[in-house]
Amino acid sequence: MRLHATLTGAATQTNDGERPDIVLLHGLFGAGRNLGVIARGLGATHRVLALDARNHGDSPHAPDMRYTTMAADVAETMTAHGIRRAAVIGHSMGGKTAMTLALTAPDRVARLAVLDIAPVAYPEHYLDHIEAMRRLKLTPDLTRAAADAALAAAVPDAALRGFFLHNLVLGATPHWRLDLDAIARGLPDLVGWTDPAPGVTYRGPTLFIGGATSSYLPAAYHEAVRARFPQAAIETIAGTGHWLHAEKPAEVIARLVKFLA
Repeated sequence: MRLHATLTGAATQTNDGERPDIVLLHGLFGAGRNLGVIARGLGATHRVLALDARNHGDSPHAPDMRYTTMAADVAETMTAHGIRRAAVIGHSMGGKTAMTLALTAPDRVARLAVLDIAPVAYPEHYLDHIEAMRRLKLTPDLTRAAADAALAAAVPDAALRGFFLHNLVLGATPHWRLDLDAIARGLPDLVGWTDPAPGVTYRGPTLFIGGATSSYLPAAYHEAVRARFPQAAIETIAGTGHWLHAEKPAEVIARLVKFLA
């Protein structure tokens, strides 16, 4: 599947030839625009392609949400944009997609950066939130305030509700940009992890960045990271959680710039 892409910046010549293009991959319930601050921060020196995953944003919908399938979507979209090889950066679900691409098609990944996720299975969650979004009555008179109020019981965190509601299109025919049915069916794959092939590793330059207050990349998962990505550097940003690119974008950008250099 060819994914919707937003282009930022332009390719820049260096003494060693062109800098690698960058592909940005967002997390579950997000879209490429959620990584816009990162795209702009890196766009001064690189061409940055922020992709909407299948069933998210403006990309097509389809039932298969396995990471091998989503990694193939990224490779197909890179080819469509004339990109043979790129530095691939992914957050959460996008990080697992990026890892899978590096393990299945290492020739397409010049460098790999993963934000606050590990190659492990996590407890299944979010199903109650998906059901709450499914139950929302999508009538022409629906307002964002009314939608926010309707989700409040199931999603008490106002910031998380706002994140979900970025996917709601209001008007004569209100609809979710998300394919909620496909995501609900695919949730076991999305929170899980399956190695693409036993013993396969990616040996290119790799950086994992975790939030210090997040539970997604604790020290207990570092062995799983290095078993598959033996060149990985693992760093932590203090005072931030899972949404580190939104909470401390300048520090995330600074670490990515250093890694890409």
